[in-house]
Amino acid sequence: MTWTLVCGDVMRKAVAAGALVLAAHSPAALAANDDAAEALAKAGNCYKCHSVEKTKKAPSYKKIAQKYKGKADAEDALIKHLSARKAVKVEDGGDEDHEPPPARDAADLRNLVQWILSRG
Repeated sequence: MTWTLVCGDVMRKAVAAGALVLAAHSPAALAANDDAAEALAKAGNCYKCHSVEKTKKAPSYKKIAQKYKGKADAEDALIKHLSARKAVKVEDGGDEDHEPPPARDAADLRNLVQWILSRG
């Protein structure tokens, strides 16, 4: 076997592996599971204060997504916010306890955050 054939074969395999990696990380592959995210938001009573489109007691998910658009730390910042039990300011200027949604694990919470960020 010649050096050229070996290098060509290695290169073809490397290109194919790279294509698989890119396909796995495409926007479609990373898309949020909408049904699971909405179910978690419902289970956590998030819709009591939030709406997808309109401001209620708290900003809409669309407004939140626009606020974080293009920010590298958007997911981490929202996960931190959703994980903490704390008082938050609501639209009327008052404070309200913010309870974390009942996520089974970190993946559920990350999915919810990705869904919120995709609303913008």
